[in-house]
Amino acid sequence: MAEDRNLEESRDIITLTLEDDSEVECVVLSIFPVEEKEYIALMPAEELEKEEENSEVLLYRFSEPAEGEVELDNIETDEEYEIVAEAFSQILDEMEADTEFEDFEAGE
Repeated sequence: MAEDRNLEESRDIITLTLEDDSEVECVVLSIFPVEEKEYIALMPAEELEKEEENSEVLLYRFSEPAEGEVELDNIETDEEYEIVAEAFSQILDEMEADTEFEDFEAGE
């Protein structure tokens, strides 16, 4: 099983082309495994700049068919989406707990 890849510090950017051919730059929040598949969590860059508590997060199936190639697929069912959303929520909780622990160690 693949490792979680939280790219918080590197701020990798993926440009999504939407159905209307408009493009949206998104920051990669995390690439993570769920039930033998990999998924990616993205946030539109403009949402990240707002630093709002309830920013939009986009979840997709993720694969790298070849070196340097990224393939994103829509999550097909509500059941699959719920499982992936819960896994991402747990990742966020862990990241928050790690940050709180680091702040505690630093005496903040």
